[in-house]
Amino acid sequence: MKLETLSAVELGRLVNQKEVSPTEVISYFKDRIEKRNPSINAFTYTKFEDAFKEAEKLEERLAKNEDCGPFAGVPIGLKDFLPSKKGWTNSHGGVKSLIAEDPEDSEFYKAANKAGAIAIGKTNAPAFAFRGTTDNKMYGPTSTPFKPGYNSGGSSGGSAAAVADGLILIGEGSDGGGSIRIPSSWCGCFGFKNSIGTVPQVNRPDAWTASHPYCFNGAITKSVEDTAVMLSYMAYYNPRDPHSFPFAKRDFSELMKRPLKGWRIGYTDDFGIFTVDEEVKQIVRNAAMKFKEAGASVEPVTFNFRHTAYEYAELWCTSICFDTATDMEAWKKNGFDLKKDHRDEVCEEFFYWNDRLINSSLLDIRALNEMRTEILDVQESVFEHYDLILSPVTICRPVRNTDDFNTLGPTELNGVKIEPLIGYCETFFENFTGNPAASIPAGLTKDGLPVGLQIVGRKFRDEDVLAASYTYEQINPWSYDIPLNREID
Repeated sequence: MKLETLSAVELGRLVNQKEVSPTEVISYFKDRIEKRNPSINAFTYTKFEDAFKEAEKLEERLAKNEDCGPFAGVPIGLKDFLPSKKGWTNSHGGVKSLIAEDPEDSEFYKAANKAGAIAIGKTNAPAFAFRGTTDNKMYGPTSTPFKPGYNSGGSSGGSAAAVADGLILIGEGSDGGGSIRIPSSWCGCFGFKNSIGTVPQVNRPDAWTASHPYCFNGAITKSVEDTAVMLSYMAYYNPRDPHSFPFAKRDFSELMKRPLKGWRIGYTDDFGIFTVDEEVKQIVRNAAMKFKEAGASVEPVTFNFRHTAYEYAELWCTSICFDTATDMEAWKKNGFDLKKDHRDEVCEEFFYWNDRLINSSLLDIRALNEMRTEILDVQESVFEHYDLILSPVTICRPVRNTDDFNTLGPTELNGVKIEPLIGYCETFFENFTGNPAASIPAGLTKDGLPVGLQIVGRKFRDEDVLAASYTYEQINPWSYDIPLNREID
């Protein structure tokens, strides 16, 4: 049986039915990772010994005829960026001097573990998740398994590549500007970012740490159902998160089955400000029109932004440094100076933008917030008339990895200057507003590289995005045959 071809729900069902044992599952994926990971560099490290111990405990429960959860025995990967499993280590995305033991479990891991899944290792990410590609000076770049040598996207690129290549069935992602959706697009996976308040984040000493822009924890999967099940486990109210919303408990795997007949869907190539590769544009347009088969209307929609795409990308680059800049100042007081003593471990773009924020005035900060408010107002004006907004995830196809441990996005496209950290991604607006958004596979370029369609929903309407994604999956199912069957030298 080819376990890598199954969804997480399908494999969990087989384990609960005792058709395959958890230790057999871990052994199967261990062999696959050892054979295939070197060609794409999805994992930074593996913990097979820990995984086998968890599998043995699961087998003891199965022997007692316990239901071990919908993901019983399913192998998952955790993002090597911030803490995700107590007792393991994280590197802040390949920063050697910052490797530290995880003091706590992430919301993703707690939910996955409760559902029966087994963590098998940590996946690659860029330093401080500060870009839409995956590369760093400690572990190097990660490739999309559709075409090794081309980047997986970031910052959750290791997780997306591992899922697409069948090394795991669910990968942990975090999303502060598109870091779940971008790699899902470039690896042909399904990636979902919940709306603000759906999944709690308890940050200390600053409870508002992940709010400028909003940052999220979530899953990268092969199927919409797998993500819906994960979200059902992750979503709950926690008053210690100032943004947590007291929703009633919801089963997203049922809510995703709602019909789309009569829905009004707006489509944009570029939000009126991005330049887009023509082939990418056509692939995504064709994918967007599929929703008509479900009885929805799909209409072009215009956005009236006052700033350029480059300016908004710079807004993100500055805003995302609120936390890293203050962290570095706190570290200096404790005798650790990253910029002075370990500068060679992180790419220069990171220090440039942190310095730029530190040197900003109070009025500069006010201007950033006003730009963010403009994004909110313009988008909400569109949502007064539409249930969903569709767009490309990125304006370009996956980029080639470079050999300097600093793979970036394009600096120019169609004669237009592009900000290379996030400016090629049509994703980061939703981190400023907090709307739910997903990336679903739209198709492949002529040279076999995956392209993603972004679905954006109204705030607090996560089930709308999942319903649209599930409907699309039924109408236009995507295949993992290319990465799963690629030959390994």
